Amino acid sequence: MWTGALLSLGILVVAMSAAWAIAERTRRSGFIDGIWALATGVATLVLILVLPPPIGRPLIVALLIAIWAVRLSRHLVGRTFRAASDDPRYAALRHDWGEHAARQLFLFLQMQAVAGWLLALAAGTAAARTGPLGWQDGLGATIALMALAGEWQADRTLAAFRREQSGKVCDRGLWGWSRHPNYFFEWLFWVGIAVLGISGITWQTGLVLIAPISIYWLLVHVSGIPPLERHMLESRGEAFRAYQARVSPFFPWPAKSAQAESQRDSTR
Repeated sequence: MWTGALLSLGILVVAMSAAWAIAERTRRSGFIDGIWALATGVATLVLILVLPPPIGRPLIVALLIAIWAVRLSRHLVGRTFRAASDDPRYAALRHDWGEHAARQLFLFLQMQAVAGWLLALAAGTAAARTGPLGWQDGLGATIALMALAGEWQADRTLAAFRREQSGKVCDRGLWGWSRHPNYFFEWLFWVGIAVLGISGITWQTGLVLIAPISIYWLLVHVSGIPPLERHMLESRGEAFRAYQARVSPFFPWPAKSAQAESQRDSTR
């Protein structure tokens, strides 16, 4: 297991070093996230391949991770090819880092390699849970598949909206329930993987729970929502501010009506 763990870490370190070189050469940082998703998937599959039989649970986790990695990587890389400019999150980081941007980006991507490795370890530990397949496996797989479908639908809705109404704030479908439904479903996917691996109060359970906890923290408080919403406020102004007032930031929830929001503002 530890040989596989070191190999999976090496895969991610090399992949994110390559992502840094590509981003520096092309000035298209969007490739970074696509490479990270694919490398995390490969690193996880390496861990699962070294597991002893039976193969039932490892096969379920491997299939889920493979679908996740290929879908997300394809979406992110395709979006980068279609984009007219650099990813606003990375552009903001480059601006903040100034003349040290290249070095800081390299270090930042190595931190992403470690984050991906923790996800791979969590998924590998989930796959290694002993015992026959049962309701817990069905529940975890169902949550993960629902999350993949939800993220795909959210991405599809946003892409269609941007083709029709570029420059406006999307509040269609899932985007009327959450300002970041793609992030929510990304987190939910790792909740499903964790459910597959929970095995009482053990160190294995602690390890599989690292995945949803770390993904939530990164998306909600670090590299997901904060820089993206800062960019949206700069580019969409009051339209996005009104959207913030109506729609939940992360967990899907019915949006507040414009009338109710107006009445609340008038009582302040």
